[in-house]
Amino acid sequence: MRRIDKERDRLLRRLARVGGLTGAAIALGCLLVPGALPQSRFALAAALAVAVGALAGLATTRSAALPTVAAVAAATGLMLVVGLDADVDPAAATAMAATGSLTTASLGMPLVVRRSGAAAVTAIAGTMLLAIGASAVAGADMRLVALATAAGWIAAVIVAVWLARAIDRAAERIAEVGRAHEAERLASESEAQHRQDARVLHDTVLATLSLLAHSGVGVGASALRQQAGDDARLLKQLRLGAPLENGSSAIFSPDSTSDGLGATFESVRQRFARMGLDVHWHGANHLVLPRDRLDALLGALGECLENVRRHAGVAVADVTVTDDEKTVRAMVTDQGAGFEPASVDPARLGFAESVVGRLHAVGGRARVFSSPGFGTTVMLEVPKP
Repeated sequence: MRRIDKERDRLLRRLARVGGLTGAAIALGCLLVPGALPQSRFALAAALAVAVGALAGLATTRSAALPTVAAVAAATGLMLVVGLDADVDPAAATAMAATGSLTTASLGMPLVVRRSGAAAVTAIAGTMLLAIGASAVAGADMRLVALATAAGWIAAVIVAVWLARAIDRAAERIAEVGRAHEAERLASESEAQHRQDARVLHDTVLATLSLLAHSGVGVGASALRQQAGDDARLLKQLRLGAPLENGSSAIFSPDSTSDGLGATFESVRQRFARMGLDVHWHGANHLVLPRDRLDALLGALGECLENVRRHAGVAVADVTVTDDEKTVRAMVTDQGAGFEPASVDPARLGFAESVVGRLHAVGGRARVFSSPGFGTTVMLEVPKP
């Protein structure tokens, strides 16, 4: 059973309990009116009214069949004790109407939504009508009691059915929202994976193709061969369906399995040394970061160094890593040509995706400080756990 169905049944039982106890209280109050019943039947009728209330409360609390049958039997007995009189007092008639229209009708509310509920509801309602009919045969005027009982049962069934359907519609809407949320989550994950794949390809294969397009100016033939070999292994992994989840190893050294920042940065430093850029490392040699944040930081760092190698016109770059309780910062500095950050074409996605996009995905950010002729400094920041 769905959880929402259990909540529906619990709500119906609460409504039934309120209705059942209210009907029993009204019936007992009417019976206490002086002259409502002869003294010979008053004690039995009062005891039955109390029993009806107690059994109705028990039946609607535990949703058990036996207390429900007992409550209906006590209500039937109350109707017969009060109604088998040719001259029924108005207060006594009101007690019968409250029992038939509130107490027993409320007992039927939780049964409406069950598979065999229609038969149970029909049986309870039929029992009440038989008790009213028996009183009418005895000579009592039961028209108002019968009308009140029928109205109470109709209202109870309508409320139960409406509430059940409303809850079913709410469950359908909740399911639709859940499916929409799941679809949005899958689309977001797919887009994030596509962006990650694009960043990796930009930093590896496309970077190597750019070198080849420029005839490898400033880069030795052996370095080009090694970089092309790394890219070939990466493309083979992609062709075999391997996901690009491990950013640092896929970008800088496809065969590397080291998780230490120093060892990983060493592979970065050696890679750029082969291509003619000497990287000086300053600051922390060991950082404790989740793998995704470490990958994002190293990926952005590698792209910054690639920009230095291609555009700064210098052979040396400095990387300074610092951290505090909340943030790890890596500062890439060169004394090269510099540029005006506002003049960069927004259509160029290298820095936007490989640096800013990577850091933004893990809650970090990147800031650029540069001016023509005075070098460039890029501040990379990622949060700690």
